[in-house]
Amino acid sequence: MDVVNIFLTGELGESLDDFVHDQRRFTFDRLGAEGPRRLVEGPMWAFVDWVMPDLAGLEMCRRLRADPRTADAHVTMVLEEDDAEDRRRALRAGADDYVIGPLTRTAVLDRVLALQSRGLERHATQRFEMGALTIDMAALQARWAGEPITLRPNEFRLLRFLAENPNRVLTREDLINGLGKREPPIDERTVDVWIGRLRRAIKAAGGGNPLRTVRSLGYVFDLG
Repeated sequence: MDVVNIFLTGELGESLDDFVHDQRRFTFDRLGAEGPRRLVEGPMWAFVDWVMPDLAGLEMCRRLRADPRTADAHVTMVLEEDDAEDRRRALRAGADDYVIGPLTRTAVLDRVLALQSRGLERHATQRFEMGALTIDMAALQARWAGEPITLRPNEFRLLRFLAENPNRVLTREDLINGLGKREPPIDERTVDVWIGRLRRAIKAAGGGNPLRTVRSLGYVFDLG
């Protein structure tokens, strides 16, 4: 079943259950100033509040467009009132369209389904490059300095999530949640197995060992 990713900057994103329609699962998550906290695979929609607790909505739009993970997302600015100048500023900041808040689950799904039916669907970025590492999401292929990295599906997704969050400590729970492996539960020790396989694959491709263990905390992907 295909997944459609819907992110909201407001609290609503934390409380909504998945919705299944026409062989697609619509999932909801909250979006903070740091961007998505999990992998985004498939179409992405972001509903950005005009006023956020720690960031202006206009700045959030700019960050989404500058972030390779979310640059191609469909961004809807949620305005507090129907003000012509606010609409213009939202579109200049990178929003695709706008709605007047407050949002409800029904309003969000109606908007996404309507735009999908008009062929306005956007997909997550299909190619990621940082330093010697290249990840082609469409081909499910990773390379280090042009050399293929041989990976199983879970290790490929793990590499992508680590590469999208470089130089920061990620706990085993962070990695499980980031990969969307919530149900059925994944034992944290399984993450160690994935990490071991990933390390060996990167080393075999000539990438050395960019994966660093932080004792009692988790792992860091050292990527310049």
